[in-house]
Amino acid sequence: MAGASARTPLALVSLILILGALLLMLLTILGGSVGKNPTNRFYYLEADTSNIPGAAQLTRWTTWNACGVTNGRNMCPSVHPAYAFDPPRNFGSTEGVPPQFVGTHKYYYLTRFMFAFHLIALFFGVCALFTGLLALCSRIGSFLSSFTCSVALFFQTLTASLMTAAYVLGRNNFRSAGRTASLGRYNFGFMWAAVACLFLSTIMLLAGGAASGNKNSTYSSRGTGGRSFMGRRKKSTRNRGSFIDKERERRISKDSD
Repeated sequence: MAGASARTPLALVSLILILGALLLMLLTILGGSVGKNPTNRFYYLEADTSNIPGAAQLTRWTTWNACGVTNGRNMCPSVHPAYAFDPPRNFGSTEGVPPQFVGTHKYYYLTRFMFAFHLIALFFGVCALFTGLLALCSRIGSFLSSFTCSVALFFQTLTASLMTAAYVLGRNNFRSAGRTASLGRYNFGFMWAAVACLFLSTIMLLAGGAASGNKNSTYSSRGTGGRSFMGRRKKSTRNRGSFIDKERERRISKDSD
């Protein structure tokens, strides 16, 4: 009973953290796909692209497109799933593009894999949410949910790491070419906060399962100790009774003689 009382609040807090992580991941992936507040303010990188033919004055890269900027909001002409961060490919020209982007597919693959890992992290995050309901009432549920949550954590960490690598390098490339560039604080904050939420949730679910196991072990050892004590007590009583019987027989034999 005590194990269940320790497990339930841990599982409940874990569910809240998982829900928070899923919300942050969804907000990040929706940036650029919906032209309404607040998602039209979410982006990974903003850079000055005024000297690139066919590009806007300022361009923001989101999960779905390279968008222009109007009044601080994304203006995305169309939606493309798994839109890669690759300026020569994005603008169809190498003119005015920082030279670090030319002749390499590094940024393309970094951001394409980032999108794939993001979807996998979302899937396992949803699985962890549903299995987390089992953690409220069973020790097995705690361990099962901690496993699915740890898988979501693994892929979300990969996603956030690839995002950081691609867009921090991209920002530095634009700055080295004398252009202004900045990272999207919302997307970066959301992604790494989701990593923290999943990490804490995994630890709490493991702690909930382990706490239940420790309580059961304690009660089992106490029960065994009690039975052992009673067994020794009964054995001692039998030994004393046997000694008294023998002493009585010896005296009777002596009197008869």
